[in-house]
Amino acid sequence: MKNTVTKLLAHAGIVGGVALATPVVALAEESAVGPDILIPKPAELIPALIAFLIILVVMAKLVWPPVLEMMEKRQQKIQDDLDAAERSKVKAAEEAKSYESKILEAHHEADAIVAKAKKEAEEVRSAVLAKAQREAADIIAKAHGAVDSERHKAMIELSSSVVDLSVEIASKIIGNDLSEDEQRRLAEKYLAEVSTPDERK
Repeated sequence: MKNTVTKLLAHAGIVGGVALATPVVALAEESAVGPDILIPKPAELIPALIAFLIILVVMAKLVWPPVLEMMEKRQQKIQDDLDAAERSKVKAAEEAKSYESKILEAHHEADAIVAKAKKEAEEVRSAVLAKAQREAADIIAKAHGAVDSERHKAMIELSSSVVDLSVEIASKIIGNDLSEDEQRRLAEKYLAEVSTPDERK
């Protein structure tokens, strides 16, 4: 600010010096209209120069400081706004990168969850299928066991009936030459020989 005032005063001094050094052309006749109307007279020039210097000093002391201060504040505000805009831009770019990374991470987590769900579903399906196969095998085994048991029971009952029938038939055919125990043993032996090939099959 002091430099500005000094420059203004220097300019005013130069203008005053030039004005004082300018020669005044004396005309024989004063004319109301002519080029000399533009050139101030020495008697008018000095008071005008003093008034100009006074006005310049007053303006330099009272007017220019607030104007310069206002201009500096305005410039500072513009610079602050530009800095704030730049910071906002950088922050927005960082937030955008952060959001992109979060979205990518969410996609990875979703893919992992889907893969885990598929794996668990496959494991459950395999477990259910294995359990169903075991249960089916148990049912089949029990059915085979029941069939074998019923077959064996039927064979025993049939063997007993055949033995009784054989003894009765043999006693009628042969007569009473053999005792009932002997006939029974003979029939059981014959029946065992006959039933052995079937059991082997």
